Amino acid sequence: MKYRNIQAATFISRPNRFIANVDIDGNIETVHVKNTGRCKELLLPNSKVILEKSDNADRKTKYDLIAVYKDGLGLVNIDSQAPNKVVKEWLENKPELFSDITFLKPEFTYGKSRVDFYLECDERKILIEVKGCTLEIDGTGYFPDAPTERGVKHLNELAEASKLGYECYIAFAITMPKVTKVLPNIKTHKEFGETLEYAVKQGVKILYLPCEVKKDSLEIVDCILIE
Repeated sequence: MKYRNIQAATFISRPNRFIANVDIDGNIETVHVKNTGRCKELLLPNSKVILEKSDNADRKTKYDLIAVYKDGLGLVNIDSQAPNKVVKEWLENKPELFSDITFLKPEFTYGKSRVDFYLECDERKILIEVKGCTLEIDGTGYFPDAPTERGVKHLNELAEASKLGYECYIAFAITMPKVTKVLPNIKTHKEFGETLEYAVKQGVKILYLPCEVKKDSLEIVDCILIE
């Protein structure tokens, strides 16, 4: 996926989870943060960030904050809309694991939830729930960076669907460099880790999808299947 109208800036502060103050060439600008997660280890004072200028002239904020440089790691994409977009592009290119896709539907209603993707590969009926991973500790990714009851609900839905014969995946889009593995962040949300373990026992598979992150683009470059 591609971004347009990219602008470099320096992060100053984050008054709330929706906005941040940044320095653009000596001018202080309030920008929209495209991630409501904590990102405390990323959005540090004086961190270099990447913005995308909006095409909407009527917006209160001219820019979206989409990425931040982390010392020792590199550029981390924190745009919460990016994981689903980049996975959709990846699926449309028919990767080896799903090379014979005959039907693809994003935002598929299943049970009491919406699963990110439903696809068919001939007789295979497949559900994929996507989670973006931006939290890195000692070279390993962790999810979530804040408690997610919604994530627990999705795992339970996938577990039940797996029992009914669907091929189910939870896909971690790793939107940062040098990381190829994601573990449940049980210190932050123990229930998510427990539910993930339960889901895997019911047949849900895990996909790690490492991405190449650039200032103006994001692309899945690998697919690691954990069964």
